[in-house]
This record gives sequence, structure tokens and C-alpha cells, in this order.
Amino acid sequence: MSNEHYFTAEPASELQLRPITAKLGGVDRSLVSASGIFSPGHLDQGTLVLLANTPPPPATGDLLDIGCGWGPIALSLALASPEATVWAVDVNQRALQLTRINAERLGLDNIRAVLPEDVPEDIRFSTVWSNPPIRVGKDELHRLLMHWLPRLQDDGDAWLVVQKNLGSDSLQKWLQEELPASFHVGRAAMAKGFRVLHARRREHR
Repeated sequence: MSNEHYFTAEPASELQLRPITAKLGGVDRSLVSASGIFSPGHLDQGTLVLLANTPPPPATGDLLDIGCGWGPIALSLALASPEATVWAVDVNQRALQLTRINAERLGLDNIRAVLPEDVPEDIRFSTVWSNPPIRVGKDELHRLLMHWLPRLQDDGDAWLVVQKNLGSDSLQKWLQEELPASFHVGRAAMAKGFRVLHARRREHR
């Protein structure tokens, strides 16, 4: 795979689907993955921690997964909230393709796997779940989060999983300082060397 990264827009390696089993929504699911994306061979530890430490998502509305990879977070959201619309965004075209394939395998028609620029600007999200792409670098990560998190609707919230040794504590502090004053950012859980950060947008009164 040479210089490819999971944030490569168009992986040059040939697409070769590989079977993968992951427990989503409490059930083992038969899915597919491929090289050229994040954690292609298994459900990564950070995402496991996130899924184990978030409450049920809203039943309706627009839900967002930032950096969807082969789709475990988006699929989990869609399984839990079949009446909601789940936006699975990634810059990696292969990740989007795999998320679409896996949604079809599970019979889910409420996932929209698209590039970030293809999400309509007027959409506001009731929740955001993400294992954000920390390794894109701090500046790009900050730009990414500031693009999406302010698009939470009133009383909406975001759940982000970040490895402690990759800066979860400093990211929590930065988010509290940089997000609008209507946000409160806290630490919701700690497990396996990861932190789950929770950002809630309070309703304007």
C-alpha cells in the first residue's frame, strides 16, 4: 500500500473485498472490508469503547458519523434508529463504498455515505458519533471538528472517542474553549486507554 493512508481520497490498491465479522447492535454481523481504509481487518478498540459508552441515539432526525471507515458507527446508528437519517462522511471513496455495501448487506436504507461536501449545508444534527481521524494532524482535526460540531441542533450532542496518549485531554480543553458558549464539553467515560468526550449544545432560552 506504500504511501496510502486511511485519509487518502482514492486508494490506489486494487479493491479486494474481505469478509469481516463485527458485533453491532448486540449481534454478530457478516460484513466486508478492504485495504486502504482505517482498521480494515477488525472493529478497532476505540470504536468498541465508543459504542459501549454512548446512550441510544435519537430515534429520528439527522445523525452523523465523521470518518466512517467501513461503517461500524454509521451501521450501529442506523440499526438503533431505523427512522433516522444517518450521514456517514469520509474523504476516502473506498470507505464510502464499503459503508454502502455493508448497509445493503444489513438491509439498511437510511444511511447516506457521502463526501463531506455532499452533506446539504442546511442540515442540523441531533447527534454526532465519531472516532475522529487523529492522525490527520492537529490543525486538520481542529478544522474538521469546527466544521461539524457547530451544526448540532439545540440540545444535540456529540460523542468522540480519543486515545489518551494521542491528546484526548488537550482536545477536550480545546473544544471547550473554541466551541460556541452554548456548548459544554466533558469526559463521559474512560476505558482501554481511551476517553469518550461528550459535547452538548444547550438549548437557547
